Amino acid sequence: MHRAINPATGELIHEFPEHDELEVNERLAKAQEAFNSWRRYDFEERARHLTAVADRLRENTDRLARLMTEEMGKTLASAESEVDKCAWVCDFYAENAERFLAAENVATDASKSFIRYEPLGAVLAIMPWNFPLWQFFRFAAPALMAGNVAVLKHAANVPGSALAIEAVFNEAGVPDGVVSTLLISSERAKLLIGHPTIRAVTLTGSDRAGREVASEAGRCLKKAVLELGGSDPFIILDDVDPAEAGRQAAKARTINSGQSCIAAKRFIVDETIADRFEEEFTRAMEGLKVGDPMDRGTDVGPMAREDLLDSLDGQVQRTVKAGAQLRTGGHRLEGKGWFYAPTVLTGVEPGMAAFDEETFGPVAAVIRAQDPAHAIELANRSQFGLGASVWTADASRGEDVAAEIESGNVFVNGIVKSDPRLPFGGVKSSGYGRELSEVGIREFVNIKTVWIK
Repeated sequence: MHRAINPATGELIHEFPEHDELEVNERLAKAQEAFNSWRRYDFEERARHLTAVADRLRENTDRLARLMTEEMGKTLASAESEVDKCAWVCDFYAENAERFLAAENVATDASKSFIRYEPLGAVLAIMPWNFPLWQFFRFAAPALMAGNVAVLKHAANVPGSALAIEAVFNEAGVPDGVVSTLLISSERAKLLIGHPTIRAVTLTGSDRAGREVASEAGRCLKKAVLELGGSDPFIILDDVDPAEAGRQAAKARTINSGQSCIAAKRFIVDETIADRFEEEFTRAMEGLKVGDPMDRGTDVGPMAREDLLDSLDGQVQRTVKAGAQLRTGGHRLEGKGWFYAPTVLTGVEPGMAAFDEETFGPVAAVIRAQDPAHAIELANRSQFGLGASVWTADASRGEDVAAEIESGNVFVNGIVKSDPRLPFGGVKSSGYGRELSEVGIREFVNIKTVWIK
């Protein structure tokens, strides 16, 4: 059973039974049938459909945003922005996919030789709950424009969002089966990778889930793209204003109430300004309004599930026990719902839970660095490598530091974010492959060489 429980109240919203094997097989057969025709649509036809999807998203922003907020607790304002971003990525690939995938002539000993980019087929998309629409559309817009079809296995706690995604495509007039949703368990999804209809798989989720999916995809010799967890460093050099850095740090940590792979988590600050930064950062975190995500004045909503809140609190307590100082927060808030107080831990060092593990919630770990070289070393002392940000008054200095950071994304004087125009993904335990940009659309295609004499 897929059950959606409102994390702000703990009350059941709705529930849906899992699809049985007959339903799954019927939907996969429909996906294969849809691919056989969709792949032959020209770019202009596919673009018309994707533009219609973008229009449908914008027309239903309020309904879709409220659904996401009810199911996983993101603030209503951030949910509305998420819907708009999904429409943007649809428009972006509708406008650019043909150029990204144009055949490329190559001079060889042949009379003619060139590279073609052809779709693979049905791609299984195993998606998480934290950005219920964006994570799917970030994959789907380029994949569909390349001529693939998408089979969505969404997180069990956002079934309404999963079904709403399929409905958006149907209501926009996209042929039946081009996007289909399967309400199945994670275990069944892993077994589905071996199904002959499924030609590739993409996962956004934990590093543990990534290893399981990668193992199964490798066993079946199928392409996989993995966007996994992150413990993003936020590096503050000695030439910045500590007060402004503290305000930006609070924003970076509480993206999506802290439940984001690319939210800053480890705040590595030059020791010469550390006292002031910690003071300003703590003040900024304490000034955030925690509460009803439907209230437009709310900055931080609830955790998506109670077990996630308990896990986060356990990480905080283990870190404090290991010697870190609790500056603010560090406890569940009283009352209904799964709310956790914005938390700042100082004196954090490698070997502590808040340094070594991904903290998925409004908990910040502050680490002191002796100099830029030490900051880089601390930033790279992580199993993860998704995003990072560097804060400095000297942009060229920031660029030099960025070159040394082991991650897929580095932002200098800016909060890490995904952008359709730029490739997105990670290294190390943050996964492999890329989404978005010209690079992302080429992940799920057959890069075919054609040689003619």
